[in-house]
Amino acid sequence: MDLKSKEYIDKIKNLASEKNAVIFAHYYTRPEIQECADFIGDSLALAQQATRVQANILVMCGVHFMGETMKILCPDKKVLIPDMNAGCSLADSCKAEDLAAFKAQHPDHMVVSYVNTSADVKALTDVVVTSSNAKKIVDQLPADAKIIFGPDHNLGSYINSVTGRNMLLWNGACHVHSRFSLEALLQLKAENPGVEVLAHPECKAPILAQSDVIGSTQALLQHTIKSPAKRFIIATESGILFEMQRACPDKEFIPVPPEVTEGVGCSCNECEYMRMNTLEKVYNCLLNEAPEMQVPQETAEKAVSSIRRMLEMS
Repeated sequence: MDLKSKEYIDKIKNLASEKNAVIFAHYYTRPEIQECADFIGDSLALAQQATRVQANILVMCGVHFMGETMKILCPDKKVLIPDMNAGCSLADSCKAEDLAAFKAQHPDHMVVSYVNTSADVKALTDVVVTSSNAKKIVDQLPADAKIIFGPDHNLGSYINSVTGRNMLLWNGACHVHSRFSLEALLQLKAENPGVEVLAHPECKAPILAQSDVIGSTQALLQHTIKSPAKRFIIATESGILFEMQRACPDKEFIPVPPEVTEGVGCSCNECEYMRMNTLEKVYNCLLNEAPEMQVPQETAEKAVSSIRRMLEMS
């Protein structure tokens, strides 16, 4: 890490201490952001941790919907996000007005929504899920329940396959997880015989079919820590490799590259929205206490019930 980054981290930590602020970072953010965070995790872990800390200010280094979720669960705390433009291709694939119209066409269906959605979509949702608890929650729903699952079609297909359900799936996707190259993965497997492939369930079915372990970011991390294996092929956003390497310095992690023809976003297996979080932006947002996340009260009151139901069923 360069001197400038270290200086920023020191300034951020000092300022956070002065203002009784806690810094949260998702696994997919830059290594230096994870280095300065008080808590690192996936969406569920960070949302749960936010409700437990005693702080006046919460800084969510991630993407927009994560800041919304944190504000919904912690309405009395000031929630800051370093860059309000840090969106999410998956959340953007399901607009609230479109989901409302779809619900009207299927009035006998309940709605299960992935946490990667806007507050407005959560307000139309019966229960929110994450990649780590989706199967557990869907398994608890009545066997004859008719379900709309969105917005991630790949995750929904995977949950259908492991639960025996036939949920009606929204056609959305994460632009990072949907662009991993099957050809490149097969080549990596041929070059590294016997090495386990770990994949996130947001990946397409052909990638999952070639994987040995399928799980949430947190689950994949825990597997690498507990496994006696020394080498792994990883099919998820590459930000997690920093924490994997930090937890297992004696192990090797081989990232699966994207399809070379992919023209959307960056040409690597990184989320450019997560990379919009920088140390300079974290420092400035804490210094100025802006931009501050706000969620309309009516929306928050509707959305919080779907999130709380998830937490109760997890």
